[in-house]
Amino acid sequence: MIKSQLALNVAGQLLHFRLRVVEKAVDAVLDEIVAALARNDRVELRGFGAFSVKVRSGRIARNPKSGVKVRIAEKRLPVFRPSKEIGRRLNSGSQTPKQFQKPQSH
Repeated sequence: MIKSQLALNVAGQLLHFRLRVVEKAVDAVLDEIVAALARNDRVELRGFGAFSVKVRSGRIARNPKSGVKVRIAEKRLPVFRPSKEIGRRLNSGSQTPKQFQKPQSH
């Protein structure tokens, strides 16, 4: 699913909002998650999961082709840890709620 499909699905559940408003709301939520991660904050969405930042420290590596030592800078990587609820829904034999079902292709 891409962001525009997510907005369409949400707009389909919230019929009293226009699609443009829902798209702006989805963008605002995603922008706020990214801004919080940039501040090194943890974002927890109960029942969904948690976003955090993992820091991979800098190191000296070797170029496998030439054998030359190369310095690799520190990296900050986004990490997502799903909630137990998502794991339960994915692994249970029961039918998932409509909002979590994959759209049918025609």
